[in-house]
Amino acid sequence: MSVPPTPSNAELELLKALWRQGACSAREVHNGAADALDWSYSSTRKTLERMVDKGLVEETVEHGLNMYRAKVGKVATLAALSTDFARRVLEIDGALPAQAFADSRLLSEQELQQLDALLRAPAKDDPE
Repeated sequence: MSVPPTPSNAELELLKALWRQGACSAREVHNGAADALDWSYSSTRKTLERMVDKGLVEETVEHGLNMYRAKVGKVATLAALSTDFARRVLEIDGALPAQAFADSRLLSEQELQQLDALLRAPAKDDPE
């Protein structure tokens, strides 16, 4: 199984809108990320197209309207980004505490538990 590409900051904002809202049109994604991204609707459309090409988002046509869905899981993506940040930026080799995410408005209690399990799992390149 291949590892999904790391989303850019802007792509992450669009993914967060899709994770919150589920399947939606480009306009709905744009409106959902408007507070975080101060850019035009055409920039949202172009970024969504690139995200489809990268495998982060899938596009379907429903009743003549292009609909977008996150193709990558929220918890797995956040775990990968958090682990990468901890290792690359903070130089932390061990597991991150999931408690750091306890006040997140993006994660439910069940998702926090899943995140904790992913963060505690040994990295695929670590010898066991």
